Amino acid sequence: MTKPRRVIPGLCYLITRRCSERRFFLRPDARVTHVFEYLLAVLATRYAIEVHAFVVMSNHYHLVITDTKGRLPDFQRDLNSELARALNFYWNRWESFWAPESYSAVELLEDGDRISKMAYTLANPVKARLVTRARRWEGATSAGMSFGRPRTIRRPEKFFGETMPETATLELTRPACTKTDDASFDARLRQDVRRREDAANERGGVMGMNNVMNQHWNDSPTSHEPRQVLRPRVAGKNKWARIAALQRSAAWLAAYAAARLAFVGGERDVEFPYGTWWMCARLGCEHAAAIV
Repeated sequence: MTKPRRVIPGLCYLITRRCSERRFFLRPDARVTHVFEYLLAVLATRYAIEVHAFVVMSNHYHLVITDTKGRLPDFQRDLNSELARALNFYWNRWESFWAPESYSAVELLEDGDRISKMAYTLANPVKARLVTRARRWEGATSAGMSFGRPRTIRRPEKFFGETMPETATLELTRPACTKTDDASFDARLRQDVRRREDAANERGGVMGMNNVMNQHWNDSPTSHEPRQVLRPRVAGKNKWARIAALQRSAAWLAAYAAARLAFVGGERDVEFPYGTWWMCARLGCEHAAAIV
């Protein structure tokens, strides 16, 4: 069972969503890439999501984003729902598209953690030994995009009606950084991506895009993927920042559990902790003010 999410405006996350049974429903066909990038552009604008990096692999995707308004659950609901509907139509299928567990959202605590997870995201196709360089991945990726240079994406034909915008703007922004200026950020990100590429290429052997595209969309990897029981909610190399974040999370979960117990017991004016999403957004419960 997924724990309740603490949704607070301004947090930066690494988001991961996996396809059902690891199948290649997101294989990097041109139409898959077009649909994903269009939806990302539309929904990031709709929910005030800042996009920092993204990559779509054949059976999962990664995003590094900042949730500026505390709308992450709405953004993920619509992105995953619209993707599933459009691509099920494309593949002429109708069963479950996504793995049964919910999306993973890992809070990135400090500048270095954001750079690290952005580099991890961009270099994912290289780590998987599909290509030798991040920019050679032909699926949806921000590896070839530049910060502050928006792209206009037209609405894909057949998948969406006229209620969806005819065009959408997809723009990368740098995450808010407290200790890193723009030039240093760019240099550190490029260096980290190259380091990951070089380390992966030392292992030799690469599938190449032709072989990737020759895989059937309903296939899945033959290799075993060990899945961790733990589902981390935060990522940070700074031990004390990580401990503080985990303590905040534990305190929030305890306060949420107490408020929910009172609510279930019939108390309707109970105040939930700041960051409660479902009970407040969907059921109209009150929440405490933000702690400044």
